[in-house]
Amino acid sequence: MGADNSATDDGIVPAVDDGELIVVSNRQPYTHSYDHGDGERSITVNRPAGGLTAGLDPVMQQTDGTWIAWGDGEADADVTDDNGTVRMPPESEAYTLKRLWLTDEEVEGYYYGYSNRVLWPLCHGGTMKTDYVERYWQRYQQVNETFADAVVETAGADSLIWFQDYHFTLAPRWVRDSLPDSAFLTHFWHITWPGWDTFRACPQHEQLLEGLLGNDLLGFHVERYCRNFLDCVDEALDDAFIDPEGGRVNYEGHTTVVKAFPMGIDADSIREHSEAADDDFWREFQSSHGIDPSTSVIVGVDRLDYTKGIVERLDALERLLETRPEYRGEVCYVQKANESRSLIPDYQDLQTEVQESIDRINDRFGTDDWQPVIYINEFIPQRELCGLYRYADVMLVSAVRDGMNLVSKEYVAAQVDDDGVLVLSDQAGAHEELGDQALTINPYDTDAFADTIERALTMDMDERAERMVALREQVESHDLYAWMESVFDTIDELRAKDTDDD
Repeated sequence: MGADNSATDDGIVPAVDDGELIVVSNRQPYTHSYDHGDGERSITVNRPAGGLTAGLDPVMQQTDGTWIAWGDGEADADVTDDNGTVRMPPESEAYTLKRLWLTDEEVEGYYYGYSNRVLWPLCHGGTMKTDYVERYWQRYQQVNETFADAVVETAGADSLIWFQDYHFTLAPRWVRDSLPDSAFLTHFWHITWPGWDTFRACPQHEQLLEGLLGNDLLGFHVERYCRNFLDCVDEALDDAFIDPEGGRVNYEGHTTVVKAFPMGIDADSIREHSEAADDDFWREFQSSHGIDPSTSVIVGVDRLDYTKGIVERLDALERLLETRPEYRGEVCYVQKANESRSLIPDYQDLQTEVQESIDRINDRFGTDDWQPVIYINEFIPQRELCGLYRYADVMLVSAVRDGMNLVSKEYVAAQVDDDGVLVLSDQAGAHEELGDQALTINPYDTDAFADTIERALTMDMDERAERMVALREQVESHDLYAWMESVFDTIDELRAKDTDDD
């Protein structure tokens, strides 16, 4: 399926009747906030900016489904009814958004605690960063039960329920036990799944696996994560029957299909934004950030997370400038970083470490006319971000562990001039799709990483174009809508097979 498709095309929407599609996610597609302009308070709607949320929104509109999520907007409660529901989007009211209200203690334990201080580091191999606090686990169970109850109250006998990510590991089992077999439960795990030697460290590993096996279909980005999951089930649950070739698990009389669905991006949207960012935009960007027009620009765009390898990337850049002085004054690195989870100490430490690394490099090599690292941590509109992608000569993706890394695909989609080079960590899930035409690095091998940056900077235009054309074809033909179509087609096939078996 090519990039000219959209979520409203026939065939992408799952085979469900109106009202039968239920999406469950931590974050909601729309939030309501207060606007105090002109001295009067009004309520404004913040719409989905991109990614899966924006892609699923038209699907929900076409199926008149229900989206269940945490209501975290300051004005959310003012626009919902007694059941916490509001029709969305405001201009057409095509589906129901059901908001669940969480207390500060629940958010601290379920989200900042178990989700992001246990499951996130565990799944990314950082067992030394996990914090197995009992109250985190208690709150995680409590919130999962809250979401499960909301699903059961909303669902019908033939509903299709789609859970998103690691926030809802337990809910599928509870929902499965409360609904008839004709209801279909599917779950997409957006991050990595670790091997058994890592996963076994979690005290609740059996409960987590049992929860996920309440699904009829469980999706991961790549085959490696599927194999890891099946290995964990095989080791942890004695009563589970594993079919590794067919990707199936039978546990307590229920079968779960485990399959890889490499997620894509909205390549059309990225390309359109990139094309809109013309030379005038780039000249203005260079001027406002003190970048000389003759300077080669390297870019990194990340959420500020220890899995993204930002410090390792800065070490490689420092090594390049240290060992190859001819690049001083000739190369500028732009790091766009979004701070996240700042209440967690590990993230606070990372923010400090990144800033200290940037300051060290700039103090060591910078001059009155040139700064080697430009750090941007404020919001950049999508058009400007895509323009930065477009005009950057090289992008560095140095994740030390990443489920997919969609930024690498966004950079490729934005390369409408086919003259950029993608440097990509072999620890990112995207490497399985893009690794042949990207320049591969091990983020921990600082010397080799520096060598690869130099190779990217000196690559001739013919090779740049050849590699980027192939990368763009891959990204555009396996975009977000192709991903959704693959998921929904698999669901339709499994449901049809179950009907035939009956």
